[in-house]
Amino acid sequence: MANGGGIHASAVTSGWEIVAPADAGFSSELETSFAKLLAAGRLANVHGVVALRHGRIVFERYIAGTDAAWGRPLGQVSFQADTLHDLRSVTKSIVGLLYGIALAGGHVLALDQLLLAQFPEYPDLASDPTRAAIKVVHALTMTLGLAWNEALPYTDPANSEIAMEQAPDRYRYILSRPVLAAPGQGWIYSGGDVALLARLIEKGTGQDIASFAKAALFEPLGITNMEWARGKDGVYSAASGCRLTPRDLARIGQVVMAKGKWNGRQVVPAGWLEASVRPPQAIDDDIRRYGYFWYVAEWARTGHAGTYGLPWVAAMGNGGQRLFVFPTLDFVLVVTAGNYDTEDQWRPPIVLLREVFLPHLVA
Repeated sequence: MANGGGIHASAVTSGWEIVAPADAGFSSELETSFAKLLAAGRLANVHGVVALRHGRIVFERYIAGTDAAWGRPLGQVSFQADTLHDLRSVTKSIVGLLYGIALAGGHVLALDQLLLAQFPEYPDLASDPTRAAIKVVHALTMTLGLAWNEALPYTDPANSEIAMEQAPDRYRYILSRPVLAAPGQGWIYSGGDVALLARLIEKGTGQDIASFAKAALFEPLGITNMEWARGKDGVYSAASGCRLTPRDLARIGQVVMAKGKWNGRQVVPAGWLEASVRPPQAIDDDIRRYGYFWYVAEWARTGHAGTYGLPWVAAMGNGGQRLFVFPTLDFVLVVTAGNYDTEDQWRPPIVLLREVFLPHLVA
């Protein structure tokens, strides 16, 4: 059924209960506000929007647009509920969950253990005193203190993630970057840090990261449709390679909302989730902080008692991929889009929160 230029939730729920926004505490103006934004061109190349309240789908739209799969152009795509979409760096947050699952299973090291000791294949790096103090937690919080630059477009070979993908040995490339600071002293956004944690998971479980994700996280959540891109060396990209449907990404958000539980089963350890969103690292925008591959902040909201902060947790990816979790509202929002490498790619997801969902959440 066409609605606001997109496709409304299909009759096939794939295990989801679908309710009208008004039955989940939203005002009747929510859908009108979305349609106005779409008509005004303020949701340019947004492909999918899925909103959950109390674990039920309250809003779902799919909009045709141009897309790519890990940089490979797909042209014009008519998105549906079962269409896979690049998650890009949202993949990092999934790897963060996987490390917690692997840690609970005794497969990987505690966070206070030395990182380079787990890569004995690089004895020269392990013996370097300037790198000796790097611990697992420093990779998990992107505070290794090693040079890394992802500010360049991902089409630029000088971008560190692209250089990592092109390197003969990605792990040596990461660990041999110049030392800029002592570990733990500053936050540097790095897909290399995620690759190192994924490698520890692979070493500890004997499975590649995609297979472990499928067995330990996706299948328990009922996620059966997925892809995970590999580099030229055959290694799965832990930093940006996962592709899911927006509905299935919403499952990830809901399990975070439910403190790791799905249908009564503890899929992700609750303690790990609590630690993951305890924000130890400031980011240079002075708004967000960074947990274990998850962004953490507060959304300023004005009500009868004045202005107050709504805590949120988010996973974010290039092109406008977003997973927002608002714990105090029991609200999850997924946005997928094709605005890769554009300066204002952040704008449509924020506009959706600011002008569609949060203003119309009344109960």
